[in-house]
Amino acid sequence: MSFWNVSNSLTLFRLGSIPLIALLLLFFPDRWPSFIAAFIFFLAALSDGFDGYFARRWNTVSNVGKLLDPLADKLLVCTTLIMLIPLGRVEAWIVAVIIAREMAVTTLRGIAGSKGVVIAASQLGKKKALAQLVATNILILHYRYFFIDTHWLGTILIWVALVMTLWSGIDYFVRYLKSS
Repeated sequence: MSFWNVSNSLTLFRLGSIPLIALLLLFFPDRWPSFIAAFIFFLAALSDGFDGYFARRWNTVSNVGKLLDPLADKLLVCTTLIMLIPLGRVEAWIVAVIIAREMAVTTLRGIAGSKGVVIAASQLGKKKALAQLVATNILILHYRYFFIDTHWLGTILIWVALVMTLWSGIDYFVRYLKSS
Protein backbone atom coordinates (compact mmCIF):
# COMPACT_ATOMS: atom_id res chain seq x y z
CA MET A 1 0.00 0.00 0.00
CA SER A 2 1.33 3.41 -0.96
CA PHE A 3 1.97 6.13 1.59
CA TRP A 4 0.50 8.62 -0.88
CA ASN A 5 -3.19 7.94 -0.59
CA VAL A 6 -6.12 10.29 0.00
CA SER A 7 -6.24 9.63 3.75
CA ASN A 8 -2.57 10.31 4.39
CA SER A 9 -2.68 13.33 2.07
CA LEU A 10 -5.51 14.82 4.15
CA THR A 11 -3.52 14.19 7.32
CA LEU A 12 -0.48 15.88 5.76
CA PHE A 13 -2.71 18.81 4.76
CA ARG A 14 -3.75 19.09 8.41
CA LEU A 15 -0.12 19.06 9.54
CA GLY A 16 0.84 21.60 6.87
CA SER A 17 -1.94 23.96 7.89
CA ILE A 18 -0.57 24.30 11.42
CA PRO A 19 2.39 26.60 10.63
CA LEU A 20 0.20 28.72 8.35
CA ILE A 21 -2.40 29.22 11.09
CA ALA A 22 0.36 29.94 13.60
CA LEU A 23 2.02 32.53 11.34
CA LEU A 24 -1.27 34.31 10.65
CA LEU A 25 -2.02 34.53 14.37
CA LEU A 26 1.53 35.51 15.30
CA PHE A 27 2.17 38.21 12.74
CA PHE A 28 -1.31 39.34 11.65
CA PRO A 29 -3.70 39.03 14.62
CA ASP A 30 -6.32 41.34 13.10
CA ARG A 31 -9.86 40.69 11.87
CA TRP A 32 -9.23 39.42 8.31
CA PRO A 33 -6.10 37.35 9.01
CA SER A 34 -7.98 35.82 11.96
CA PHE A 35 -10.89 35.03 9.66
CA ILE A 36 -8.51 33.41 7.14
CA ALA A 37 -6.80 31.45 9.94
CA ALA A 38 -10.21 30.27 11.17
CA PHE A 39 -11.14 29.19 7.65
CA ILE A 40 -7.89 27.22 7.26
CA PHE A 41 -8.44 25.69 10.72
CA PHE A 42 -12.00 24.76 9.70
CA LEU A 43 -10.76 23.01 6.54
CA ALA A 44 -8.08 21.20 8.54
CA ALA A 45 -10.62 20.09 11.14
CA LEU A 46 -12.99 18.96 8.41
CA SER A 47 -10.21 16.92 6.81
CA ASP A 48 -9.95 14.94 10.06
CA GLY A 49 -13.38 13.45 9.52
CA PHE A 50 -12.71 12.60 5.93
CA ASP A 51 -9.29 10.96 6.29
CA GLY A 52 -10.59 8.19 8.53
CA TYR A 53 -13.66 7.70 6.36
CA PHE A 54 -11.58 7.32 3.19
CA ALA A 55 -9.03 5.06 4.88
CA ARG A 56 -11.76 2.64 5.96
CA ARG A 57 -13.83 2.93 2.78
CA TRP A 58 -10.92 2.30 0.41
CA ASN A 59 -9.06 -0.05 2.76
CA THR A 60 -6.00 2.20 2.89
CA VAL A 61 -5.54 2.13 6.66
CA SER A 62 -1.81 2.23 7.31
CA ASN A 63 0.47 2.22 10.35
CA VAL A 64 1.80 5.62 9.29
CA GLY A 65 -1.77 6.93 9.14
CA LYS A 66 -2.56 5.44 12.55
CA LEU A 67 0.42 7.34 13.95
CA LEU A 68 0.07 10.63 12.06
CA ASP A 69 -3.71 11.11 12.28
CA PRO A 70 -4.03 11.48 16.07
CA LEU A 71 -0.74 13.40 16.17
CA ALA A 72 -2.03 15.86 13.57
CA ASP A 73 -5.27 16.33 15.52
CA LYS A 74 -3.47 17.08 18.77
CA LEU A 75 -0.90 19.36 17.14
CA LEU A 76 -3.60 21.31 15.32
CA VAL A 77 -5.60 22.04 18.46
CA CYS A 78 -2.72 22.44 20.92
CA THR A 79 -0.54 24.63 18.71
CA THR A 80 -3.45 26.87 17.81
CA LEU A 81 -4.53 27.22 21.43
CA ILE A 82 -0.96 28.10 22.42
CA MET A 83 -0.92 30.80 19.73
CA LEU A 84 -4.15 32.24 21.13
CA ILE A 85 -2.75 32.73 24.65
CA PRO A 86 -0.66 35.88 24.03
CA LEU A 87 -3.56 37.33 22.02
CA GLY A 88 -5.73 37.12 25.14
CA ARG A 89 -8.23 34.83 23.46
CA VAL A 90 -7.85 31.90 25.88
CA GLU A 91 -6.50 31.47 29.40
CA ALA A 92 -3.09 29.78 29.62
CA TRP A 93 -4.18 27.43 32.41
CA ILE A 94 -7.04 26.08 30.26
CA VAL A 95 -4.58 25.33 27.46
CA ALA A 96 -2.20 23.71 29.97
CA VAL A 97 -4.97 21.41 31.27
CA ILE A 98 -5.99 20.42 27.73
CA ILE A 99 -2.38 19.67 26.74
CA ALA A 100 -1.72 17.78 29.98
CA ARG A 101 -4.77 15.57 29.37
CA GLU A 102 -3.71 14.86 25.79
CA MET A 103 -0.22 13.88 26.94
CA ALA A 104 -1.52 11.77 29.82
CA VAL A 105 -4.02 9.83 27.68
CA THR A 106 -1.49 9.33 24.87
CA THR A 107 1.03 8.01 27.41
CA LEU A 108 -1.60 5.78 29.02
CA ARG A 109 -2.58 4.31 25.66
CA GLY A 110 1.09 3.68 24.87
CA ILE A 111 1.63 1.89 28.20
CA ALA A 112 -1.54 -0.12 27.73
CA GLY A 113 -0.49 -1.04 24.19
CA SER A 114 2.89 -2.27 25.41
CA LYS A 115 0.99 -4.64 27.71
CA GLY A 116 -1.23 -5.85 24.88
CA VAL A 117 -4.23 -3.86 26.08
CA VAL A 118 -5.99 -1.72 23.48
CA ILE A 119 -7.88 1.29 24.77
CA ALA A 120 -9.95 2.26 21.77
CA ALA A 121 -11.11 5.80 21.18
CA SER A 122 -14.47 6.28 22.86
CA GLN A 123 -17.48 8.23 21.68
CA LEU A 124 -16.84 10.60 24.58
CA GLY A 125 -13.29 11.14 23.31
CA LYS A 126 -14.61 11.87 19.82
CA LYS A 127 -17.13 14.36 21.20
CA LYS A 128 -14.33 15.96 23.20
CA ALA A 129 -12.27 16.35 20.04
CA LEU A 130 -15.21 17.95 18.23
CA ALA A 131 -15.82 20.33 21.15
CA GLN A 132 -12.15 21.35 21.15
CA LEU A 133 -12.15 21.90 17.38
CA VAL A 134 -15.31 24.02 17.43
CA ALA A 135 -14.24 26.08 20.46
CA THR A 136 -10.76 26.68 19.06
CA ASN A 137 -12.13 27.72 15.68
CA ILE A 138 -14.52 30.22 17.27
CA LEU A 139 -11.71 31.60 19.46
CA ILE A 140 -9.58 32.16 16.36
CA LEU A 141 -12.37 34.32 14.89
CA HIS A 142 -12.42 36.45 18.07
CA TYR A 143 -14.04 39.53 16.53
CA ARG A 144 -17.74 40.34 16.13
CA TYR A 145 -19.29 38.95 12.97
CA PHE A 146 -22.93 39.57 12.11
CA PHE A 147 -23.67 40.75 15.65
CA ILE A 148 -22.18 37.59 17.15
CA ASP A 149 -19.56 38.10 19.85
CA THR A 150 -17.31 35.20 18.87
CA HIS A 151 -14.89 35.83 21.74
CA TRP A 152 -17.67 35.39 24.28
CA LEU A 153 -19.07 32.36 22.42
CA GLY A 154 -15.59 30.82 22.08
CA THR A 155 -14.94 31.33 25.79
CA ILE A 156 -18.16 29.49 26.70
CA LEU A 157 -17.34 26.70 24.23
CA ILE A 158 -13.76 26.27 25.49
CA TRP A 159 -15.18 25.76 28.99
CA VAL A 160 -17.49 23.08 27.60
CA ALA A 161 -14.50 21.53 25.80
CA LEU A 162 -12.45 21.70 29.01
CA VAL A 163 -15.11 19.79 30.97
CA MET A 164 -15.38 17.18 28.21
CA THR A 165 -11.57 16.97 28.05
CA LEU A 166 -11.31 16.20 31.76
CA TRP A 167 -14.30 13.85 31.71
CA SER A 168 -12.99 11.83 28.78
CA GLY A 169 -9.50 11.74 30.31
CA ILE A 170 -10.90 10.27 33.51
CA ASP A 171 -12.90 7.80 31.42
CA TYR A 172 -9.72 6.55 29.68
CA PHE A 173 -7.98 5.97 33.02
CA VAL A 174 -11.01 4.19 34.50
CA ARG A 175 -11.24 1.92 31.43
CA TYR A 176 -7.52 1.16 31.70
CA LEU A 177 -7.79 0.29 35.39
CA LYS A 178 -10.75 -2.01 34.67
CA SER A 179 -8.84 -3.78 31.89
CA SER A 180 -5.68 -4.44 33.91
